[in-house]
Amino acid sequence: MDYVLHEVLEVQEMAAFKTNCLTKSKTMRALVADEKLKRIMEQDVQVSTRQLEEFSAILSKAKQS
Repeated sequence: MDYVLHEVLEVQEMAAFKTNCLTKSKTMRALVADEKLKRIMEQDVQVSTRQLEEFSAILSKAKQS
């Protein structure tokens, strides 16, 4: 599948945002005392990591085109 430039830029922008979210969740998780909030943040880390892997795959395909 061929991607046009604006699509690639959108994916890069989403990946940058998700990277910031992931960094914040990982950092703040260590400072949180509430166990429920820690679990939510851990879920966010897992979801963000999976999403970044998907974005990476999309960007790799776009480079090959």
